[in-house]
Amino acid sequence: MDERRTVKVSKYLSKHLRHQPERIGITLDANGWVPIDTLLRATARNNFPLTRAELDHVVAVNDKQRFAVENDRIRASQGHTVPVDLALPPAEPPAYLYHGTVGHALGSIRSEGLRPMDRTHVHLSPDRETATRVGARRGRPVVLSVDAGAMHRAGHTFYVSANGVWLTAAVPPEFLRFRD
Repeated sequence: MDERRTVKVSKYLSKHLRHQPERIGITLDANGWVPIDTLLRATARNNFPLTRAELDHVVAVNDKQRFAVENDRIRASQGHTVPVDLALPPAEPPAYLYHGTVGHALGSIRSEGLRPMDRTHVHLSPDRETATRVGARRGRPVVLSVDAGAMHRAGHTFYVSANGVWLTAAVPPEFLRFRD
């Protein structure tokens, strides 16, 4: 499978497993899973034929491990805008986590903190390098440090997805460290 097809399939899966399953006529269960056979039939019906081998390839080579396969089911690991409960157990975060953003967002972040926007959780990275790559998708990256240890001690709940992305409901501004 060539790189362009891999990227195209990954984007298609992200769109429909995270944001718009109804567009291709699939229904995610409460935890975001859909049977793989159901997904493959839906992609074919919607003029995007996909083989199981192609699906398995995209899941295996995706550098961000965006998708999880369990038995005969698949789901997006995180990033949903449709309501799902990933059923992740609460986890104790490391002392600091990181969030990649861009400069024009800093004003609202300083006053309101990090909010999930259309997603179900705020996404945090375990290291600065990953956060830098995330922020760079929207322009010149700015990396914020999140005092996750203090947040956890204050009663905020954290989860870690199958691909190592840390999730929380929101990050109040007092737990953010800005490098000016």
